[in-house]
Amino acid sequence: MKNYIDLIDQTIEFPTREFNINEDNELLFNNVPLMEIIKQYGTPLKISYLPKIGEHIENSKLLFRNAIKKYNYKGNYTYCYCTKSSHFSFVVEEIIKHNVHLETSSAFDIPIIRSLYEKEKIAKSTYILCNGYKQPLYLQYISELINDGFNCIPVLDNLKEIDYYLNSVTAEKANIAIRIATDEEPDFSFYTSRLGVRYSDVTSLYLEKIKPNKRFNLKMLHFFINTGIKDSAYYWSELSRFIYKYCELKKICPELDSIDLGGGLPIQTSLQFNYDYQAMVDEIVESIAWICSKNNVPVPNIFTEFGSYSVGESGAVLYEIIDQKLQNDKELWYMIDGSFITQLPDSWGMNQKYIMLPVNNWGSPYQKVNLGGLTCDSMDFYNTEAHSADLYLPIYEEEKERQYVGFFHTGAYQESLGGYGGIQHCLIPAPKHVIIDRLEDGTITTKLFSNEQTSDSMLNILGYQKNEVVETPTIEIEPKVKSK
Repeated sequence: MKNYIDLIDQTIEFPTREFNINEDNELLFNNVPLMEIIKQYGTPLKISYLPKIGEHIENSKLLFRNAIKKYNYKGNYTYCYCTKSSHFSFVVEEIIKHNVHLETSSAFDIPIIRSLYEKEKIAKSTYILCNGYKQPLYLQYISELINDGFNCIPVLDNLKEIDYYLNSVTAEKANIAIRIATDEEPDFSFYTSRLGVRYSDVTSLYLEKIKPNKRFNLKMLHFFINTGIKDSAYYWSELSRFIYKYCELKKICPELDSIDLGGGLPIQTSLQFNYDYQAMVDEIVESIAWICSKNNVPVPNIFTEFGSYSVGESGAVLYEIIDQKLQNDKELWYMIDGSFITQLPDSWGMNQKYIMLPVNNWGSPYQKVNLGGLTCDSMDFYNTEAHSADLYLPIYEEEKERQYVGFFHTGAYQESLGGYGGIQHCLIPAPKHVIIDRLEDGTITTKLFSNEQTSDSMLNILGYQKNEVVETPTIEIEPKVKSK
């Protein structure tokens, strides 16, 4: 019977730039020996490999630099990171080492911006693009940033938002952006995005609310596609429609000089992933240049706000297989010491696939399996790959050896969607989280960011530890009885 390494060799080209195995048939992730990490910290374990973040940022800059040179594009390129992908301090601080700007989504992003400035991690000249539907506290924080001299650009999401800034912003000059509501993909539940200003209202919003006030400049138009940047008729149609609108508005709004392309580049979700990043960026730049030339309008500066592409491939989750269960004649379950529902919520909520590989025993025969999580929910499982309807892992003897498995490129959104450090389904605790870095001489360093969540922290959240709960007086309300 063939071994697991033979299955991989006949399925994909292996090793890859990112994955390899050592002489002990154990997996290396970016040349990090994962079994050594497991021996040191145990499982379940989340890891963040920081050098991958900088690698992707610099690669994106190179892609746009190449395209700008190729088409003699006269605009500039600015890389922004959307903090909602991962708010962790070690992630954001690693990102801004690479001269990156930031995009926010809620009021609670703004104290992070203030903290970064106080620590001298960012300057007031750093672009802060403020997206999302904004409630009063978010509007207040944005206005305060502008008044304090930050290079903050609120992206208008509706027709009323500008009224708050007109009344609250006291700075001599303030830049404004408008998000345009794009049409959703044909198979989506709604025709047009609920976010942004519809095309027919953009010009009147500028003429009636922004242009009359000389303190405000319409600096940017924002474009967002949920599916991200991909080579489809839908994407190119929506992008072209957007650029034509930019050209129309530019002719009556001289200060408009930038576009923000939201919805990022995809990350690798399979070892058979095939995406020509340079060709896609080339076509974006060429399309913008062609439409602007056709309309006799100067090309805009290009901003992107990449989240998943920035941090997704830096993350991994490692589990131990703690049991084997044959539930009928053909369905074999490997049970992990964690939960997909709580720790990889996209895997069941959106049927998102990740790169799944065994960490050890690559020299052993393999078999078809299903992976099951610890919760009592029937949806807590993982049983297919992005490129295959089946899942295969090494055969092992529980009495003699242990089996570990890893899910890779999990660095975006999973902690925030899963409610990091909060209350999870069946009270499954958040796992340990380890940061992996590499010194200039190649030495690998590891640091424990957080221990596994404790029962005490859950009891505190749930109100069982009364000494840690703020007591409030009980108020009795007498029911009103309707008189006859």
